[in-house]
Amino acid sequence: MKRADFPVKTPDEAKTTKKPSKAKKKDASPYPEALVAFMMRDWKKREGAAPAPIRHVEAFAKRRRALSKRFPGETLVIPTGHEKVRANDTHYRFRPGSDFFYLTGNLEPDCVLVLEPKASGGHRDVLFVEPNPGRSDKTFFTDRNKGELWVGPRLGVPESKVRFGVHACRALADLPAYLKSLAAAKTRVLRGFSDGVDRAVKARKTEDEELAAFLGEIRLYKDEAEIAELEAVVASTKRGFEDVIKRLKIAKTEREVEGVFNLRARVEGNDVGYGTIAASGANACILHWTRNDAPIRRGELLLLDAGVEGHALYTADITRTVPISGKFSKEQREVYDLVLAAHQAALAAVKPGNDFMEPNRVAQQVLAEGLVKMGILKDAALAMQPDQQLQKRYTLHNVSHMLGIDVHDCAKARQEVYRYGKLQPGMVLTVEPGLYFQPDDLTVPERYRGIGVRIEDDVLVTETGMRNLSQSIPRKSADVEAWMAKLWKSG
Repeated sequence: MKRADFPVKTPDEAKTTKKPSKAKKKDASPYPEALVAFMMRDWKKREGAAPAPIRHVEAFAKRRRALSKRFPGETLVIPTGHEKVRANDTHYRFRPGSDFFYLTGNLEPDCVLVLEPKASGGHRDVLFVEPNPGRSDKTFFTDRNKGELWVGPRLGVPESKVRFGVHACRALADLPAYLKSLAAAKTRVLRGFSDGVDRAVKARKTEDEELAAFLGEIRLYKDEAEIAELEAVVASTKRGFEDVIKRLKIAKTEREVEGVFNLRARVEGNDVGYGTIAASGANACILHWTRNDAPIRRGELLLLDAGVEGHALYTADITRTVPISGKFSKEQREVYDLVLAAHQAALAAVKPGNDFMEPNRVAQQVLAEGLVKMGILKDAALAMQPDQQLQKRYTLHNVSHMLGIDVHDCAKARQEVYRYGKLQPGMVLTVEPGLYFQPDDLTVPERYRGIGVRIEDDVLVTETGMRNLSQSIPRKSADVEAWMAKLWKSG
């Protein structure tokens, strides 16, 4: 459900299907005329310079130009989406649509970007935004959804033009008529973000899907601004991991671990980039464990898979598996070191020209051979056959996905340029092999059951190989123990 579908209406504009009785109508407004009159006067005049352009404003314009070049002569409509109901009349914290933000840098809900084709070639950027009437309209205190006394001020129309560096800005109230005027135009829409926009413009399934795919594909290649944002959130994520390690000395539950990390994410960034996985003991064998409601016990492992999402919405995605007591047991270390060997082999396979799946292939080979040595599999070569894949009982997932504004970035890109494509400079991906020995798995020696280990780093493909953006976060088992000891000693 959305807080406001399209077109957006204030409570004063909303219509009811049944007219109230005269007696009820008399008492319908909670704002008497005298109060309205009183609220509308004696406010200090607002003064100030025009807003500064957003950081990296030219990078956003360059992305719009790339989109324009791909679809000459066509109108492109990219909505950001609306706030969604969490419970009754409360709403989730809004996060803009990733493609819309990638093209504009705008964080406000309900906005729509339109690229209008120009007769001379190229496009004109038109951004539809919520106006800010200030104290000139009573909605500033009557509208609980958008009134600035309720939720804070919006930037406004002329201010948004300057802030986001677009050719033009218009009020959202103009959008329905504008979209209606596009009936005869060749128009593509990024669908699934605004029901109202989707209804207003006739769908062209193939063409709309091509728009979504192209946006996913240009996002495969990170520019300097994006790489800087990713470096910043990785550094913040490391600090969050260190917060958790310090807390582990006294932590009692996984929820406590989650809360400690999430505090860092909200203090230094916009939020967490995805639901934090704080999995202790056998819960580490559940790949997406986010309930985080189990007690923490010394002698077990904690698998922490978490990432800070920055104010520019780029997110880290890091996993470290640490011994809650500060020291790995013999069996824990054995499993951990096998995963680390697979991780190192996968990192070495991240280089331009290699298949995207090559890091996964080499990691799976290392894991299969290690499972043979542990007495769990009998024949690595047989297990790895395409019609067998027996090692996946203990690892399940592949080791990489693209990373950026979304934790699983570029999801709409065509498979032939992503999953079955080549690694190229500028791509950022995760490397995250893991082993998960379920506590009830009778194919696994009892001493290993209930142990789950994953090691994950965020990696930039360079011209000559790769750069591990999270290199500074310890990985080797001995280094992890030393890291924990140092943090416990210092704090």
